[in-house]
Amino acid sequence: MTALLIALLLLPLLGAAATLAPAAVFGPDEATRERRALTFNAVVSGLVLALAVALAAAFDHAHPGRMQGVTDLRWIPAIDVRFHLGVDGVSLPLVVLTALLTFLCAVYSTKRRPTGEGTPSAVSFTGLFLLLETGMLATFLVLDLLLFFLAFEIVLIPMYFLIARWGSGARTASANRFILYTLLGSAVMLLGFLLIGLKAGTFDMTALAAAHGQGLSHSTQVLAALAIGLGLAVKAPAWPLHSWLPDAHTSAPTVGSVLLAGVLLKMGTYGMVRVLIPIVPDGTSTFAPYLGALGAVGIVYGSLACLSLARPGRGGDLKRLIAYSSVGHMGFVLLGIASLTPVGINGALFANIAHGLITGLLFFLVGSLKDRYKTADLDTLAGADTFSGGAALYGRAPRLGALLAFAAVASLGLPGLAGFWGELLAMFGAFHPGAGLSRPAFLTYMALAGLGTLLTAAYLLVVVRRVCMGDPAQPAVAQPAELRGYEAVSWTPLAALTLVAGLWPALLLTLSDPVVKQLLAVG
Repeated sequence: MTALLIALLLLPLLGAAATLAPAAVFGPDEATRERRALTFNAVVSGLVLALAVALAAAFDHAHPGRMQGVTDLRWIPAIDVRFHLGVDGVSLPLVVLTALLTFLCAVYSTKRRPTGEGTPSAVSFTGLFLLLETGMLATFLVLDLLLFFLAFEIVLIPMYFLIARWGSGARTASANRFILYTLLGSAVMLLGFLLIGLKAGTFDMTALAAAHGQGLSHSTQVLAALAIGLGLAVKAPAWPLHSWLPDAHTSAPTVGSVLLAGVLLKMGTYGMVRVLIPIVPDGTSTFAPYLGALGAVGIVYGSLACLSLARPGRGGDLKRLIAYSSVGHMGFVLLGIASLTPVGINGALFANIAHGLITGLLFFLVGSLKDRYKTADLDTLAGADTFSGGAALYGRAPRLGALLAFAAVASLGLPGLAGFWGELLAMFGAFHPGAGLSRPAFLTYMALAGLGTLLTAAYLLVVVRRVCMGDPAQPAVAQPAELRGYEAVSWTPLAALTLVAGLWPALLLTLSDPVVKQLLAVG
């Protein structure tokens, strides 16, 4: 398992390095080089996914609370920074999700190459894509605070260029806002890490978690929790630090939106569970009510924004609507974490995975619609000029319509699908919050979250009715299904796993529960 962990990081990093010598690796002819680079991207990502599956198979599922496959080497002795890797029941599902989404995006890109202004190089795209994969995987595997910060930062530059070079619309402004917000948040987070390291004498996350705040004064924990929490909240994203997200999603290429929603947002909430809760428990408890409030407001705010965009005549963009829906769904994750209970945090971790699967599928579908019809405008998709005859998806492309409807009902939390369990458990956690937290406040947050579920169902059903059925005044025109082979390959695993996680939630909860109890120092 140690070899598997190292190979998981080394393989995409070497793949990214290989793109620095494109003529030697992919051939001297430019057209051949571009085609081979995208194939190379899919092959390397596929090998990484195979390693992640092997890691999951080799994992000792009887002891998910124990760090496995550990590598612990001295790296910078002067400040006691170690090259420390490991995987447990919290990080393993995120590693597999990351490897799966990157592979599906790579396969999708071989047939639907991202385009931007001019002719951006497929070789450059491959190098940035594999570097992004390296940073995302490293974030969930490293066990040293400074290594965590380094991995956290690695993903920013590749994602910036994916938006700025291969995006659309106001892509430069969106990419600039993305990098500005996340870099400022990371800088504040680094100050919190340095404060902990200087006061505790180590940056080792396992040692700090085992101490559970011992050796750190209350004021130190509060300051560190504030700094680290702000940095992680930007990436989560928590309301009102979310404003970079809708623009980034709207401008990003399809694969950029899938990875941004499916993985990058999870890095912030994972950091809260891995770093804040066990290392600075007093500081986390101090700010938990405020985090819960931000989560509850984000749920309602995101849903209302989506409901406004979904209304006829508003010119709402479907990609932007799904981006705002992520603000609401991640609000449930923040509420579960803020409850500081095993039930709530397990729900938050489950919702992380469910959101990655469902929203990844939604962005794939919307990207496909935009590629076909050159627009993601809801008014147009509902039966205007592009869909002459007004049949919308059920008439023009029934399989696409069925998949969109499936993803929508999964996103609104229909029982039996993955979106249900995380939201339910997060609200259960708020119903009985942890010791020292105000129950009336968290009951209020739970009520707001319940209202958010109703609003979520409202806007998603409006979207399905408009995009899949179109204007009811227009006659339906039967057309052959337009689901292509590479789309079926890219999307079927996400739909299948959404169903599996909904019917068998213990698959994830039995992995995370022992770890969560250790992080909370209960049981």
